[in-house]
Amino acid sequence: MDKKKLGLIIIFIIITLILGYTMYRLFFYRAAQPQPEEPGVELPGGPGFPQAGEGEVTGPGAEEPGGLPTAGVIPEIEGPSIPEEEPTVSRVIDSIIDNSSAGTDGNVNFYSRQDGKFYRYDTETGIEELSDQVFYNVSNVTWSPTKNEGIIEYPDGSNIYYNFDTKKQVTLPKHWQEFDFSENGNQIVSKSMGLSPENRWLITSDPEGNGVRTIEPLGENASEVIVDWSPNRQVVALSTTGEPLGGYRQEVLFVGLNGENFPSTIVEGQGLQTEWSKDGSKLLYSVYSPRSEYKPELWVVNAQGNDIGTGRQSLNLNTWAEKCTFQDDRFVYCGVPTELPVGSGFNADSVDNVNDYLYKIDTQTGLRTQIELEGYHVIDDIFMSKDGSQLFFTDKTTDGLFSVDI
Repeated sequence: MDKKKLGLIIIFIIITLILGYTMYRLFFYRAAQPQPEEPGVELPGGPGFPQAGEGEVTGPGAEEPGGLPTAGVIPEIEGPSIPEEEPTVSRVIDSIIDNSSAGTDGNVNFYSRQDGKFYRYDTETGIEELSDQVFYNVSNVTWSPTKNEGIIEYPDGSNIYYNFDTKKQVTLPKHWQEFDFSENGNQIVSKSMGLSPENRWLITSDPEGNGVRTIEPLGENASEVIVDWSPNRQVVALSTTGEPLGGYRQEVLFVGLNGENFPSTIVEGQGLQTEWSKDGSKLLYSVYSPRSEYKPELWVVNAQGNDIGTGRQSLNLNTWAEKCTFQDDRFVYCGVPTELPVGSGFNADSVDNVNDYLYKIDTQTGLRTQIELEGYHVIDDIFMSKDGSQLFFTDKTTDGLFSVDI
């Protein structure tokens, strides 16, 4: 064999090997790739819900909103959910009631629109009158957390303080709106809405309207302030008048009783509703945004002292904060609609006929327990008994008061 033929054979063999190796790499070989971690959840002992970005906690006077905590995108996971047997739901009152609230001694106070009287429901003795006086057409009641007294509001703007033990009645100014009591019941906070913006203030006084003190001017921003006195008495209101952040994001300011310069927090949406933990160390809130298809979603954040704004977490549940109540400093119960239409955050009435599940949520770990209520219920007002052993709620589709042993 001459050298020319030998060279051609060698070249042919080399080309064949190169082509064969190329085809092998293209069609048969798979290099080892690191496998992505699956979006899991941890049980008690570790965070069970997605982490929000933390960033620097900034006070109300911050000049750089970019340093505030941001949340990013919430992972599309269900999170930990443990089904539980259906609890026993008891209908303890079968008449129409309004403005129900936990009483000072473990009972339930409420207003009856049928006869215009106020009553107490006792778990042992049943229903009894709080007063024989008739109050016609009451629109709202703010109950004291420590005494048998409250602020009663009427549709025409009239307000009265009333003590159900002494029957003392005091008329409060008509331009006072949106009341809340301090945890010890010694003071109230409200909005004093004068005719001109410069005469609109957040104020405090005693429940009878004495000792009025101005806290912060409201001006044109009264609608952006939520009157909500924290259980630790540090914060009297929340305001969405912080630095403009664009889109649906808002900086929420914590308004102190004595002009404190508290840190702020960021909420990832509009339509803010809030609920304090029993000790005031955490704030549960709901907001809606394009990310959630404008459905309300629950979040929790640290809300005490220098910790305000830290530990912000999504609870991966779509419901409103007003359908939730804390059992203690850690656990919260929420009515969660079984289905929510797109845009329901704009219009809560759109789910007035949608059945609710009851969820128990551990705000430290994210562990949640789904409780399917016996029967068909659309939770309206919801609150705990003083000792935390019973959950009470009213229903938008059925008259009366319901209790759940927990």
